[in-house]
Amino acid sequence: MESTFYKYQGTGNDFVMIDNRDETFPKNNTKLVAQLCDRRFGIGADGLILLENDGSTDFRMVYYNSDGNTSTMCGNGGRCIVAFANFLGIIDNETEFLAADGRHHATISDDGTVSLHMKDVNTVSVYENYVFLDTGSPHHVEIVDDLPNIDVKHIGASIRYSGLYGTAGANVNFVNQEGADRFSVRTYERGVEDETYSCGTGVTAVAIAMKVLGKTDADTIHLQTPGGQLKVSFVQEGKQFKEVYLTGPADYVFKGDVEW
Repeated sequence: MESTFYKYQGTGNDFVMIDNRDETFPKNNTKLVAQLCDRRFGIGADGLILLENDGSTDFRMVYYNSDGNTSTMCGNGGRCIVAFANFLGIIDNETEFLAADGRHHATISDDGTVSLHMKDVNTVSVYENYVFLDTGSPHHVEIVDDLPNIDVKHIGASIRYSGLYGTAGANVNFVNQEGADRFSVRTYERGVEDETYSCGTGVTAVAIAMKVLGKTDADTIHLQTPGGQLKVSFVQEGKQFKEVYLTGPADYVFKGDVEW
């Protein structure tokens, strides 16, 4: 069978996008998903996203990691599917869609910037050397001194597969402060099993963790990733974080046809 795919990226976090409203994509074929995401033998991407019909919202987002398995929420993927839905004419400049962690509201501006409403964060666990929280996906956040030279893949994998987070594991974020409301971030993503250029739920976790640790007084935080800059804003009510928004670019790269 042949299908048209689209490639999108958000600050270097790239995705194969497929319009699956006709439900023809073989969703249980994890081998096919992994093959399409393979950077040497496939299209190449950090993940694959299906856009599907949903009875109560504009569309449904089904997200796969590059290993072929369905996963939890992807922030940059969420921003990219909003841009994709706009391109397809499903939405104009505002939408509500369904993802693995529930409903999300989002807006898209004329320059392609997408602002995505993330889930509320009710629990932030602070430990001696790291912070753990779930922003739609589980994240370990750790401040380091020499961010440019840290071995993200090796150290990230050792934490991801350690006994801290069981068999499911967690994404691992390394952080360095650059200013009062600015931080640099590098992320090891489970399912990709490597460093990615950017992670939307990861920078969201970092922003909230830095607020909890008292590293910033800001409610809007700028985060530099290897793939570009993202912005996270929120409203803190006691120990809860609400009205959490992830904002940044989401860009079309190319399209093509693939057979399976």
